Amino acid sequence: MSETTPTAEGAQLQAPAEPAVPEIAGTPVRPELRVEVISSHTGQFGASDAGDTTGYGGHSQVVTLAPAASRPYGEWFDDVVDHLIEDLTEAGVDPARAIEKVVIEHGELTLFIAREHLLDVALPLRDDQDLRFELCLGVSGVHYPQLAGRELHACIQLMSLTHGGRQLRLQVTCPESDPHVPSIVSVYPGNDWHERETWDLMGIVFDGHPALTRTAMPDDWVGHPQRKDYPLGGIPVEYKGATTPPADTRRSYR
Repeated sequence: MSETTPTAEGAQLQAPAEPAVPEIAGTPVRPELRVEVISSHTGQFGASDAGDTTGYGGHSQVVTLAPAASRPYGEWFDDVVDHLIEDLTEAGVDPARAIEKVVIEHGELTLFIAREHLLDVALPLRDDQDLRFELCLGVSGVHYPQLAGRELHACIQLMSLTHGGRQLRLQVTCPESDPHVPSIVSVYPGNDWHERETWDLMGIVFDGHPALTRTAMPDDWVGHPQRKDYPLGGIPVEYKGATTPPADTRRSYR
């Protein structure tokens, strides 16, 4: 409840209300997931030495994932989440365990899903007549090395042709030490190639995929070159035997 605070003149002012705690099916979202801090940056372009001539050396920024949203979400988002919660409950799945948090950002709906419940969520999203996200536009990977225990993210984009082209995103996380996420090829067969590419470049292993092989790199390649901690490599040039070194190993101009 909000409280009133007397002013010097005896008038009553309404105290600011406590911010709503985001919930899933009546269960509060875990505090550490409400806002996930990725990193802190100093300077405009990440330069930490005297080579920064931009004038932005004193600029600092904290990078976070979008916070969990509170009801009402707006537009059609509430109806979709409500129908999904209903379907999960009917299937005997605890919605608060399957859906980690709901994010509304830039007018887009993102559901963070616990990896062990990804298929439990994908099936009703495809089959429920009130949802009908029958088209999967693919999966891509994101790497946050500083986000301990949740370094790798698989982002799955779904579209409903039945409901006028609605789109939502499923985001599933896993640690680098156990980079496994269930394959959804059994639900969305067209995701076959996209999961292979995400495995190849990001190193997310899609369990149950029919043929998880490289798409861009040679079969015997070691590592996954789109991870942020992957060595950048140098560029050989054709004069005087010179080489342009990787950007992160170039000499400092102190």
